[in-house]
Amino acid sequence: MQVLIVDDSKLVLMALKGLLTDAGYEVFTATDGNEALEILRKNYCRLVISDWEMPIMNGIELCRAIREEDISGYIYFVLLTSHGTLQEMIQGLSCGADDFIAKPYSPAEVLARIRAGERILSLETRDVAIFALAKLAESRDLDTGAHLERVQHYCRSLAQEMASLSKYHKEIDAEFIRLIFQTSPLHDIGKVGIPDAVLLKPGRLDAQEFEIMKAHTTIGAETLGAALVKFPGVSFLSMAQNIAGTHHERYDGSGYPGHLKGEEIPLSGRIVALADVYDALTSKRVYKQAFTHESAKQIIQEGKGTHFDPEVVEAFIKREDQFLSIRSRFSEGEDDAAIAPAGALGS
Repeated sequence: MQVLIVDDSKLVLMALKGLLTDAGYEVFTATDGNEALEILRKNYCRLVISDWEMPIMNGIELCRAIREEDISGYIYFVLLTSHGTLQEMIQGLSCGADDFIAKPYSPAEVLARIRAGERILSLETRDVAIFALAKLAESRDLDTGAHLERVQHYCRSLAQEMASLSKYHKEIDAEFIRLIFQTSPLHDIGKVGIPDAVLLKPGRLDAQEFEIMKAHTTIGAETLGAALVKFPGVSFLSMAQNIAGTHHERYDGSGYPGHLKGEEIPLSGRIVALADVYDALTSKRVYKQAFTHESAKQIIQEGKGTHFDPEVVEAFIKREDQFLSIRSRFSEGEDDAAIAPAGALGS
């Protein structure tokens, strides 16, 4: 496993690098937070050990920056610190730190805490399984593009922007952002229960077919709800169920399946609703060409307060450059792709 050590003391860097290298880890080192971020953008380091007190960017600020970065996979963050009060530990945990190593440290403790981090990181296989399940459901339709990848990155970007609103300070934290990125690919999991004649129809659906297609929301929510009964309190299942069941609700109550209105719709569902529609608009379908970003933006703005939560729309406007970047990053080779399942946008 690759480990990044961040400390402005070269003596500490040398000592820790020697310890971890001897233990079989591949080690990167950085002397400040900015250098650490550059290393993380270029290398797949799964675990970071950072000093708390550093110039330019301290360990708390680095941890917060890592949680906000568009970095693939979870990074386990350990603070190396002489800060041992309860208040200081709460501060570290609140910014996204996973563990602490107190100074002066012992080599045995460092290795034990890293191995504990490895056990936690092994749980990320769950994320892989979730995404594989979503991909399996998506494989039944004819859109072989990166719809799921784009939607999860759009959702994370929107959630990060909305986290700056005082209204959502308690609801949108690092865990919410991680969960919406993790679970948004399951928004259409219910399509496994839609007959091929409807799901794969090469054209727009008629009224009766659209009613059948709409059932994918309840099928998905019921399936994930059954898992939640078996494993109560599992946060990713709860958010996934909300998303599957409500991503086609509309802010004015005209959506489906429950005709929920405004903040009756879970926040995760309101975020996925916009991300899903934007991707549907800007993707080529058998019955339409891909809309330009500007056209999609206009449609979304026209739906502010009716189709979409106004605050989610505002977040989209502020993050549109990032949406364009995500679209470009995950659209290679799709310009000539023909086909996606029929139905309403984002069905």
